[in-house]
Amino acid sequence: MSAELHVAADRAALVADAADRLAAAIADAIAARGRALVAVTGGSVGIELLAALGERDVDWERLHVTWSDERYVAADSPDRNAVQAREALLDRVPIPADHVHELPAADGTTLDQAALRATSVLEWLGPVDVTLLGVGPDAHIASLFPGMSGVDEPGERVIAVRDSPKPPPERLSFTLGAIAASERTWLIVAGADKAEAVRLALGDADAATAPVAHARGRVETLLLADAEAASLVA
Repeated sequence: MSAELHVAADRAALVADAADRLAAAIADAIAARGRALVAVTGGSVGIELLAALGERDVDWERLHVTWSDERYVAADSPDRNAVQAREALLDRVPIPADHVHELPAADGTTLDQAALRATSVLEWLGPVDVTLLGVGPDAHIASLFPGMSGVDEPGERVIAVRDSPKPPPERLSFTLGAIAASERTWLIVAGADKAEAVRLALGDADAATAPVAHARGRVETLLLADAEAASLVA
């Protein structure tokens, strides 16, 4: 099932639309089962989306947050997606501290141990209601890069990434299976440099060439793009 494309006029409109949709999806999940679980992403657009969500009406006390990928660096490193998310949103809203489920930081454990710990937490949390993903110009999602050995790792889990072409090289990432197990998977994309990746996202390229083409949700897959990012398909 192909992703459903929605095009916003510009980056600001994209962020506003995504924030509105996310607030509504959170409310729907809470109404259905008493809580919502969102796997958020890093990147400039992802962080802008989190900041915008802070301006929406959200039942923060029934929201849980985790991450679809993370850089395996020190807990206080500004490179961590979690640090950026806390600055943009989580430290500004009344979400309970034990509802924020960070992926492990580099604290003396091995990367493989960290991946096992993260997988255990993901299994304990249960189904993700919305997984948010940025998209790279090379068509990568989370920390699954074209040509990387871990792109085709099976299972609904978090894997260790050692050879990221973007620094830092060590990361943790959802597998494609974990992404596909989410109720909803949303790709948030802005900028002309992402236009080819958006085209690939709507096609049938293999996972090794374009991981983005295999980002799917269980019941919904949205590709939310600004006009520049959608210029080759819209």
